Amino acid sequence: MDPEAGGPQIIKVTPLQQMLASCTGAILTSLMVTPLDVVKIRLQAQNSPFSKGKCFVYSNGLMDHLCVCEEEGSRAWYKKPGCFQGTLDAFWKIIRNEGIKSLWSGLPPTLVMAVPATVIYFTCYDQLTALLRSKLGENESHIPIVAGIVARFGAVTVISPLELIRTKMQSKKFSYNELHQYVSKRVSEDGWISLWRGWAPTVLRDVPFSAMYWYNYEVLKKWLCEKSGLYEPTFMINFTSGALSGSFAAVATLPFDVVKTQKQTQLWMYESHKRFCNAALRN
Repeated sequence: MDPEAGGPQIIKVTPLQQMLASCTGAILTSLMVTPLDVVKIRLQAQNSPFSKGKCFVYSNGLMDHLCVCEEEGSRAWYKKPGCFQGTLDAFWKIIRNEGIKSLWSGLPPTLVMAVPATVIYFTCYDQLTALLRSKLGENESHIPIVAGIVARFGAVTVISPLELIRTKMQSKKFSYNELHQYVSKRVSEDGWISLWRGWAPTVLRDVPFSAMYWYNYEVLKKWLCEKSGLYEPTFMINFTSGALSGSFAAVATLPFDVVKTQKQTQLWMYESHKRFCNAALRN
């Protein structure tokens, strides 16, 4: 159906509805994807045991989190013994021996940052897309790229200080007063910009991914609608467009993802070494 010939009226979604939809989608995504990453981390820990202070990357399907191994024993979820023979075997043994809730180990603390980041990202993208289309026209092909880049920049910039604080709290048990002292000391010594240390490697991966994802998503969605003779995309068209564009963007930005993980790990090791040297000098 030709939109110019007078199609059905499009129902506008309010920002509040967009935020609620983003929040719901974020939680559902985490619930579905987290078990896969928990199994991956358990298999990694089995092949190469995590020593105290070692970093590993935990993903809840929404964003990656740098986590620090903090316990010597086997109390932490990622250190529990398993003797897994593979992915399916790990799923089965974790459910049988530890209970199904163990597949979502470590999820709640990460949602504190992941859900707000997702809400900011998708709501900003939708709002920017609507604004740019009203100014530049519906057929401007660069709108998804611009909106995706700006939305991702905003989300990463807002969340980076919170992620830094979360990693700090996870490495050592801090009271809120101690955490406030730590942040104040860091700002006084290195300036406010120090709270965004680690921002650059995150942007290096996330911004190219967003630009490629949204451009391909919009192009594929439009093409599939035209092939199907539809004015508005169905669930399957949205799902197919998202899956294909996400796969392409993930493969294309994989080198950036490796760099981001290495930079995050190096940054944490540098901070740990700096604290160790300071403690040795005081003693």
